[in-house]
Amino acid sequence: MSVPLPRALAAEGIGTFALIFFGPGAAVVQAQTGALGHAGVALVFGLTVATVIAALAPISGAHINPAATFALVLAGKFPLSRAVPYVLAQLIGACLAAFTLLALFGMKGNVGVTVPAGSVGQAFALETVLTFFLLLVALRSGLPWVVGGVVALEAMMGGPITGASMNPARSFGPALASGIWTAHWLYWAAPLLGAALAVAANHFISPSEPIETKPHQAQEFAPTGELL
Repeated sequence: MSVPLPRALAAEGIGTFALIFFGPGAAVVQAQTGALGHAGVALVFGLTVATVIAALAPISGAHINPAATFALVLAGKFPLSRAVPYVLAQLIGACLAAFTLLALFGMKGNVGVTVPAGSVGQAFALETVLTFFLLLVALRSGLPWVVGGVVALEAMMGGPITGASMNPARSFGPALASGIWTAHWLYWAAPLLGAALAVAANHFISPSEPIETKPHQAQEFAPTGELL
């Protein structure tokens, strides 16, 4: 039975709020205190994603990421009519969380904004690859600990170079709150490209059968609903 759209949108907004509040929030706390370290920040991202999926996937699919919604529409696993409302809910949740961080911490850590540490070309390629593997895993297995683990892994590796966004909403909220828009376009273009490539690769690997024998219930994270 389909969950009513208002309930699903509320879950998407709350889930994306949690992702931005705790993920970039950890980066802000690290900038203020130095207590978490890079690995600690990456772990917070992964734990947040795992928690949100476990709690909210039965309601909305716990996409919490416009690139995930885009991937599911391309894969034919999510209705196009719900895509725009989902993305708007994700962006609203991300912005509310980012402005909450700004109110609490000021401009510490630039509110967790994502900007390239190297060249724009390097950042674009890295964000594309990171999103590709994240969404390929999410399409194959929606288990909270699996997807959260991939997020933590990729944040540890890619965080120092790009912020390991893999999520336009994750980048948009802090950019709006901080007013820092450096190369912001790539944090939309690269995840969407990575999402499209992940859908194509998943179809090529196995057009119909996921890795798990009984992967998910009707409203769980994947394959009917996805990630961050």
